[in-house]
Formats: sequence, structure tokens, C-alpha cells
Amino acid sequence: MSRIDETRDFIPCRVAVLTVSDTRGEDDDRSGDTLVALLEEAGHVTADRAIVRDDRKAISARLEAWCADPGVDVVLSTGGTGLTGRDVAVEAHRDVYEKEIDAFGAVFAQISMAKIGASAVQSRATGGVANGTYLFALPGSPGACRDAWDGILKSQLDYRHRPCNFVEIMPRLNEHRRRK
Repeated sequence: MSRIDETRDFIPCRVAVLTVSDTRGEDDDRSGDTLVALLEEAGHVTADRAIVRDDRKAISARLEAWCADPGVDVVLSTGGTGLTGRDVAVEAHRDVYEKEIDAFGAVFAQISMAKIGASAVQSRATGGVANGTYLFALPGSPGACRDAWDGILKSQLDYRHRPCNFVEIMPRLNEHRRRK
């Protein structure tokens, strides 16, 4: 069963937060504010924050820049995961991923089903890895961001979480790039 191993020290992650929206600005970015509050409350550091319009190339470019930044370990994006024509965050994330974390979307859907029922089928939350950086695309509501954080990310971004977590394998994410 999962648990926190108090014999291990907490290792803070440096997290960038991206809001994908054509309508939100710094003053009314409730989902971005929610993610920043949750990650900092857990002991992590906000490495950067941005708002990008629903544009696939712009989103991918922002993700790639953060993946190239050694000061960013994790990127959390919110918004653009729905089904409308403007919702392209998932496609932008997949343009950047080297590996997709397939179970992330499935587990998020389970969590959402318990909260919003069959409406959960409209979510396309996704997670992946690129250039040694974790990337997660979350729906654009504060409640969905909180659900993803509380149900998945809080424990997986905690080095003390057992039996396993994302932080402990972070040093190995780029091992395929090493010379042989």
C-alpha cells in the first residue's frame, strides 16, 4: 500500500505552470493560481509561470523551452484539454513528449468519474516526459487541477512516497542520451 516514508528527506521539485487560454490573464487565472498554491503548499518551488493562447505551436514552444531549462523539473499545464476545435494542449504536449505516461490519463479519469460522473469522458488529461522533464496537461478548472494534484501529483512528486514515485527516477530520465 502507498505511504510516506518519514526516514527519507523531502526533495522539492522546480515546477513551471502554464495556463492555456484565449481568455484568461494574470488577474483571473484561477486554475494557474490553484496549481501554484498546491505545489508551494506541498514544499515545491514555482520555477516559472506563463499564459499562452490556444495555439499548438506556441504551447509546444513554451513546453520545449522549459524542458531545455535545467531549472525546471516539472511542467503543469492547465486548459486546452477538451474536445473543441481550439483545445490543442494535448496535441502540443504529445508533439514534445519522448515518452507518454499512459496511465496518467486513465487514473485521472477514474478520479474524475468519482467526482463528475460520465462527464469525465470529455477530459483528455495526459502526462509524459521530455528531455528529463515531466509534463502534465490538466483540464482548465480549479477543481480538476486540485483533483489531479491531490489524487496523483502530490504523492508522485514526493520523494518519500512508497512504493515508488516520479522524483526518485528523475536522475535516470535522460540515461538514453548518455554515450555508450
